Amino acid sequence: MKFEWVKLLRSHLPEGKGLMGMWARLASRAAFRKGTAIYCGYANAVEPGMWSGGIVGLKSILGLKRRDRALRVLEELSNLGFVSYHLDEKTKKLSYTIFDWVIKCSGQECMEGNVYTTDGYGFLCLPRTITERLVKANYTFDESDAWLDLWCHTVSNDPDDAFSFLSPHIRFRNGHSFLSLETLGRRWHWEKTKVWRFFKKYSETFSLYRLPGSYGCLVFNRLYLSNGAASLPSQTEVETLFRQIIGAGKTCGCANAEPRKDCDLATVIRVSFCGNIIRAYISLCRYSKNCNYDCKSNYISPKKELMTGRIRGP
Repeated sequence: MKFEWVKLLRSHLPEGKGLMGMWARLASRAAFRKGTAIYCGYANAVEPGMWSGGIVGLKSILGLKRRDRALRVLEELSNLGFVSYHLDEKTKKLSYTIFDWVIKCSGQECMEGNVYTTDGYGFLCLPRTITERLVKANYTFDESDAWLDLWCHTVSNDPDDAFSFLSPHIRFRNGHSFLSLETLGRRWHWEKTKVWRFFKKYSETFSLYRLPGSYGCLVFNRLYLSNGAASLPSQTEVETLFRQIIGAGKTCGCANAEPRKDCDLATVIRVSFCGNIIRAYISLCRYSKNCNYDCKSNYISPKKELMTGRIRGP
């Protein structure tokens, strides 16, 4: 998760209904370099991350049939800070610009041919925090929003996450590899059963693994780009690594670290593993001997003597 940007294949954009699916469609057809774009016989000057054309072209990109629906999508995305757009009422010329766009690229620009990206070819770069705007806006996620949310939080070969060495794995916070359907439901404003149905529907992309006990589950991304061909681990491999981490957590109080032979596990990452403990108890020490406690009040007795038989309650 040290990388701020994540790759998304244009051949596999977010599935289902939702704003982020529409955003991905718009971004996948924008210009990748500055130049002059030809659309329907008209030449339009464009900048990187920009598209220029008409309402018919916009409906085609979004896969919508109604003009008002296409414009409403642009308005919603604009209000959330994803895009800006302009419609000339006289000429009916429409243009939009993607705000989250990588301007600088390490590769050499293609100076010949069309400046627009090719549909279904290559990949998009998007910030990992792009779906956080929906969370901050208290937005109720749709399927494509949840799909992209999981994709943006996928990690691979992360030294602070042992599970990411098995296969690209979803993690929302550092030091917290385990998820629960209730946690995702609160984030997306869904019921637990709807979260479960989502993973069943998109099991070809996101694979859910249940952990022993009450630790929750793991989610692996089957289509995430990594250095090699990603293969899903078996349930036995996941549980074996889980027990190793549990054992290491009991001895040194840490977890989610890549096992290394040349150093102690405690030196790799210092994260408390006991996330399921929600209560801590402290002693009153010397004052516990002098405390008068009943159902109405508690106070410190001035006498330094043991008040036996006077304490009520837990």
